[in-house]
Amino acid sequence: MYVAYGWPKLLSIDSSSPQPVVHVSVHSGWLLLVTAAQVQVWSAEQHTTKLGQFKRSLISREGSNVCAIWSAKDNTVAVLTSESYLHFYRIQVSEKQLLSSIHNNLELPLVSVILSISVDAALYSRTVTVSCIAGDEFSIILGLSNNYLRIVSWDGEVLGVSDVLDEFVSASDTSVLEASTVPVSPSGLVHQSSFPLSPRLPIIPSPSRETRVHKPSSLSQLQVSVELQLLVAIFTEGVVALCTINEKGPKRCSEISPERWVGVVDASCASIAHDQQILAVGTRRGTLELFNLADGASFLRTISLIDWGYSLEDTGPVSQIAWTPDNRAFAVGWRNRGLSVWSVSGCRLMCTIRQGSLSNSQSPAPGVDNERSMSEPMVKGVALLAWGRYAYELFAVERGSTLRFFEFRFAKSPASQSIAATTDAWQLMHGADRVVLVQSDESGDSKNHHLIIPQPYIWDNWPVVHVSGNEDGSYLAIAGGKGLLLHDLQMKKFRVFGDVLQERQVHCVGVIWVGKIVVICNYREKSNWFELCLYPRYHLDEASLLCRKQLPGKPIAMDVWQDYILVTCSPFDIYVFKVHIQGELSSRNTATVQLFTVRELSIMSTRKFPVAVHFVPNSGPWREGFKINPWDSPRVGPSIYHFSESPGEAAMQPTRCVILRTDGELSLLDLDHGNERRILTGVERFWLGDYQAKEETDLLKEDPCWAYGPQGMQVWYFPSNANIIQSPSVKQLEPELDFDREVYPLGISSAAGIIVGITQRLTLSGGIPLPCFEPTPQAQPILPFILWHLLQRNKSEEALELSKLSEGLPHFSHSLEKLLFIVFDAAMSSQSINRRRGRNIAVKRTVFLLLQQVCNLIHNFPEYLDVLVSVARKSDSRHWPELFAVAGNSTTLFEECLEKGLYRTASCYILVIEKLEGSIISQHCAVRLLKATLEVSQYELAGELVRFLLRGGRESEAQEEEVVRYENGLVSSLLELSISKPGFGDEQNLAVVKTALEEHVSLLMRTLELRKLVAFINATHFDFNAFLRTERGTAARLEDFASALLTAGQKLFIRELESFQELEFLLSHMRTVGFQEWIALLATLLRQVEVLVETFQGDKRVWLAYKHTLQVTSVQYTCMDCPYLHVMSFLYCLIVRNCYGGDLVFSVVTLYAIKMSIKCPTSRVHPCLRSSMRISLLLLNMKCQRQIYHINQSLFCTHIVLFHHLFQALVLM
Repeated sequence: MYVAYGWPKLLSIDSSSPQPVVHVSVHSGWLLLVTAAQVQVWSAEQHTTKLGQFKRSLISREGSNVCAIWSAKDNTVAVLTSESYLHFYRIQVSEKQLLSSIHNNLELPLVSVILSISVDAALYSRTVTVSCIAGDEFSIILGLSNNYLRIVSWDGEVLGVSDVLDEFVSASDTSVLEASTVPVSPSGLVHQSSFPLSPRLPIIPSPSRETRVHKPSSLSQLQVSVELQLLVAIFTEGVVALCTINEKGPKRCSEISPERWVGVVDASCASIAHDQQILAVGTRRGTLELFNLADGASFLRTISLIDWGYSLEDTGPVSQIAWTPDNRAFAVGWRNRGLSVWSVSGCRLMCTIRQGSLSNSQSPAPGVDNERSMSEPMVKGVALLAWGRYAYELFAVERGSTLRFFEFRFAKSPASQSIAATTDAWQLMHGADRVVLVQSDESGDSKNHHLIIPQPYIWDNWPVVHVSGNEDGSYLAIAGGKGLLLHDLQMKKFRVFGDVLQERQVHCVGVIWVGKIVVICNYREKSNWFELCLYPRYHLDEASLLCRKQLPGKPIAMDVWQDYILVTCSPFDIYVFKVHIQGELSSRNTATVQLFTVRELSIMSTRKFPVAVHFVPNSGPWREGFKINPWDSPRVGPSIYHFSESPGEAAMQPTRCVILRTDGELSLLDLDHGNERRILTGVERFWLGDYQAKEETDLLKEDPCWAYGPQGMQVWYFPSNANIIQSPSVKQLEPELDFDREVYPLGISSAAGIIVGITQRLTLSGGIPLPCFEPTPQAQPILPFILWHLLQRNKSEEALELSKLSEGLPHFSHSLEKLLFIVFDAAMSSQSINRRRGRNIAVKRTVFLLLQQVCNLIHNFPEYLDVLVSVARKSDSRHWPELFAVAGNSTTLFEECLEKGLYRTASCYILVIEKLEGSIISQHCAVRLLKATLEVSQYELAGELVRFLLRGGRESEAQEEEVVRYENGLVSSLLELSISKPGFGDEQNLAVVKTALEEHVSLLMRTLELRKLVAFINATHFDFNAFLRTERGTAARLEDFASALLTAGQKLFIRELESFQELEFLLSHMRTVGFQEWIALLATLLRQVEVLVETFQGDKRVWLAYKHTLQVTSVQYTCMDCPYLHVMSFLYCLIVRNCYGGDLVFSVVTLYAIKMSIKCPTSRVHPCLRSSMRISLLLLNMKCQRQIYHINQSLFCTHIVLFHHLFQALVLM
């Protein structure tokens, strides 16, 4: 699995004389880049740097370069020109070195590119041209324009010319070609795979008079696979032919033999995955068709961006396909726009096209360099693709551009890493210089962390090759090209070999953990053998080496379970070792560690080599009834036992292992007898649920196998019945986990009860024009599928105990909901099938038995009510009677929700009650729930209930006449709605709703809950103005203005902007109705003098009451008890001045207000405020006696303003 990370790097080719790039490939750490007139060699490892080049003139008679091919055997490059000349270049390493300014020891040797031979590939015939080139390390195959093949050696010698393709084309009439477009069903996979075949077929236009397939006229591309002895020929008309060749490459024309046509007629390019035996064919429709070469080129699946909203007009035809070195993923480039990376199963791992820009019309026109082209890589299409040596880099050349050469960085998680290198705490991926750790925390959220390898280590040992974590996830073992690095995740410290010479002798080809011991599979260059080296995690040194064990061959895969190590060596030899420790292993105490061989098996089979192995723990009844059967049994060599164990220890040995082979076959191997059974095919990765040393062990009794492939994530349980193992059935597969096709699973987190996956996200930053690729983790619960497995086998008690153990998981509620939905959906599907087939009622009872068990299980948890109604809402309402016939009466469940205070859940049950028991009962329940929600101030829910009840009344009225739409608000509609012939109970319900809402508003006004009043009006769309005009509304008066002012100020956080907005909202309603006393209250709180002046001028009685309240209550309350009295005092002064005018009257009333305020105790008043009051009092006395008329009026006004600000400061204290 591969995922892109970070910003793509833009490489500089040659800006002085830009030329189109015609070839890009990576070989042995070198990047070969061929332009129209240059051959460049770059370093493709730690630093992408140009090491050497060769330039020639574009105006030469040989023409410009058009394509090239590399021979890693003798470092020779063959370049084909536009005039059918073949140039051979030798790559020689120079003695000069390119020194790095970052690291002194990092020296890159320069290379010399020398033109050695130039050959006329057309043999001086200008009527026939060379259209394509392919080859291997033995010879070069040239495709001619007349469908002939010419074989040339790497020395330029012409070995022969073959017309077998032309004869094959002539012998195949158009009917044969048209018949080849029909996809062949891979019948060989039907009996091998437990996955059902993908129903998706290649979209191939049916032959007609307009689209009839013509005979191929010329070749456009050749692909050679020596491993598969295959030659793929693509013609300009879009048809593809398969030919067999010699196992050492075609040296003579007679060694090429055409075999068949591939089922596609609009091919644009092709690429072969040797290990997977898959042919990927890009089409002119923008899709990619995969064919199984192991089964006669039968169709596998279609890869396309159509499901993501991109059409042919957006991307154009497929222009490039590049497989990773391990054939686990491939990159696809389109001619018009976009680059993406896919897994073999069809999971989209990476894409450069930004989501939301679906139309190619938004893409920049050719030759236009605008902001969009800079912010999206490959926006003009892909010209060339090449993966790096370790697939940590993907090199891509943008089409139509001579300067846009990108390097994308990738992190990967190999198939073998899913076995021994993951922990329950972390899921691991590694890039060239980092380890990406994906973790699921206690809340169920997943996050990733980039652990950057220290530069002193990575400079000398680039890149990271192997990563492994110990069982508890506290330590990581990281191996580069040489040496080993241990990282303590808790202390965040690294540990390396102290001696550099010892570090250079470590060539790690595999690493695992056994408790506190790190086990390295090391390759000794001097002695040319492989060995197991055991080091303690607290010290890396030859002096602290605990044990060393030589291996007979190169290891392929490794695994560990408890104290047992499994090593698979080439070709397929299995060795099981036991680690025996005597003493305590610590930095203070010395312990003796021995490694004993307990099993040796030599498997002789025609199957593919394994890429991953995994011990199957002896937690289930494995030894019961497993008999040797010659069916599908490979030849097994003698089993050897070198270590005598006690009967108890021998019983603890793992006797089974699961094997994943390169072709995706998953099988179960009996280590006692060598009997192997095929489980699945088409598997990319797999995981075994490890429940050892946990409470779940005694409950499951069986180990689930999680397999990921073309059909998504599926579960397979190892049963104890031998007959089932001998005859695997699709029924053993659980329902697939609905992972999105752009989320790739990384592993199982048993602690969190989830499967952790990874997907790609694109982010843009302001300073960098190119987007950043961010791996984003996602999770999927696994508990529902384990419970499904137990209930299906009538293990209800075990399922209940497992559920109680998992109750604390963050995804527990979602898991129960998923379980019920899966079983209910399966029951409804089975019922529909049985109904069509006319089966009896006994079958129906059997189908609903599992549903009853699931409901009984969920009923033991408080989430039962929420889970049940959530599943109902996601299901078709036609099936609700079946669900609640098993789960319980809907009205009873509603009453239970009402009793427990689950009002939101209860509101969901009202819709179910309306569907199952009628509208009368549902409206009665809604009225009860409305009253309950009003008591607890859940106004949003109350508003939904009011709308539901109003809908019931309007539906009754609509039976006789059209519903009239009112504009005065919801409650006004409730009050004025006249139903000519209402249904039974509708009129009563509407009256009850009206009464309940009005009583609640009256209560809020009496208790001065102004904030709740505003929330209630907004949520329920209550017609507040109409209510205030009613008798009940006018009765909502203020008994005591001062206490009301104090209470309202305390309940409202007047300093918040939201509180001001709420008061202004109420004030506008009160002014509309003319509710004077509430206007005075709200305007005082808002300090709106203009509103008070307008109110008092309109009604002198309110003015007298306002003045009287101020005079009376100023004596009763201190300034700290009711700070709003000071606000009233100041407002009172301003109002008197505005209403009656005159400085004298203003001074008198202001003097009186200050005298009333200054009577407060000295300890309650701020000193600065008291001083200001006394100064104001002195000034006002002098002004009133007309003794200081010459005082500056502006100074006096300024002091009054200061006095006002001081009062406000006191209010805000």
